[in-house]
Amino acid sequence: MSDDVRVGGRRRPRILVIGTGFAGYHCLRTLERRLAPDEAELIAVNPTDYMLYVPLLPEVSGGALDPRRVAVPLRTTLPRTRLVLGNVVELDLAAHTCGVLDVEGRKRTLAWDRVVITSGSVTRLLSIPGVAEHAKGFKTVAEGVFLRDHVLRQLELAELAEDVRERAARTTFVVVGAGYSGTEVVAQGHELTRQALRDHGGIREQDLRWVLVDMADRVLPGLDERLSGPAEQVLRERGVEVRLKTSVSEVTRTCVRLTDGSEIPTRTVVWCVGVRPDPHVEKLGLPTEKGRLLVDEHLTVPDHPDVFAAGDVAGVHDAYHPGRLTPMTAQHAQRQGRIAGINVAASLGRGQRRPYRHRDLGFVVDLARGAAVADPLHVPLRGWPAKLVARAYHLLAMPANRLRVLADWCTDMVVRRQVVQFGMVSEHGVSLAEADQIPAARAAGQERERASSKSADQR
Repeated sequence: MSDDVRVGGRRRPRILVIGTGFAGYHCLRTLERRLAPDEAELIAVNPTDYMLYVPLLPEVSGGALDPRRVAVPLRTTLPRTRLVLGNVVELDLAAHTCGVLDVEGRKRTLAWDRVVITSGSVTRLLSIPGVAEHAKGFKTVAEGVFLRDHVLRQLELAELAEDVRERAARTTFVVVGAGYSGTEVVAQGHELTRQALRDHGGIREQDLRWVLVDMADRVLPGLDERLSGPAEQVLRERGVEVRLKTSVSEVTRTCVRLTDGSEIPTRTVVWCVGVRPDPHVEKLGLPTEKGRLLVDEHLTVPDHPDVFAAGDVAGVHDAYHPGRLTPMTAQHAQRQGRIAGINVAASLGRGQRRPYRHRDLGFVVDLARGAAVADPLHVPLRGWPAKLVARAYHLLAMPANRLRVLADWCTDMVVRRQVVQFGMVSEHGVSLAEADQIPAARAAGQERERASSKSADQR
């Protein structure tokens, strides 16, 4: 890729965006709208060619949505952005260069005039024995698809099991983390298995055991008690076992041990404890807070006017809660990405800079079937009113695929879900131990594997 792109005899400034999650995607979309084609060259570095709409991932794992529905294609929706598929392995702020290892293990260096760091977050594992090796993550399309297949496979194996204890373990599913993701995963997973039992005559609904575990004293601790209470009630009424004020002490291949001394035999532990900022930013040698790269109110890194950051990786001070950073939510990431795009354009002489100011507008949590809780503008809702608000919010927030998502939802209301497993995602491909690595280290490991394979082929 040429570093000297010229228009009319002059070189266009190059804007490099690292990561295309909510923040990176909306930054690029803002830049495409604010800057004319001859004013800047836009480049995005990302390992996939889509932006993942994470809030609907639980519905993928539950079989309610096709995986493609939550993947927003970058080349279609960002036509002026040049996409480099790969992982950033180094970022030199002094030389204004970025080292990228592409998907085939080839190293290339990109020069930039402005860089926006929106590399997001990785799964937070904690130091608990066995989690990385045996728990199932839930942050990517591959993990969502794998979880759906895995759950259905356990029902198949349970029906064939002759040992009563093995049968019970395979029909027991433990979800760790009662936040937004964990609560939706357990609700969608329970619905998936309930519908799947229509084809499994040897398993009864009372044989299913779904367990939700969290250290907090209530489900959805980040929401008002007027919402978390009804959400917990819905889960308990469906038979979900909610274990609060309890954490995991160890995970093995056949069971999970809790801090209260109990042991739950299971083949399925889903890890939804939370996320931490991309650890790659720690290598930059810049000020951080709680692992997040500190920025000013214009999302610029202090003393580096050409470096911006937004989303989960950025430590943005909350204008409405002094002394606190903005929460790591899609709502903030999307709006920070837009403000970053505005301010990058302003640094090139197009428009005026804007400070980041945003007050949470509320949250929505879908609990499958006709259940949900929501607090739009902090007005608590539950049941079908909350369900309608939740689905309307997602349709408005999604940059693409709205009609397809709506069609899947309508279909799910009138016909039973397709409970088939494809087995296209291997367990190794979604290993939490691998997912927790710094992207640079993971990419370097892939490069070593390819070099080793090439050497073996030559011999």
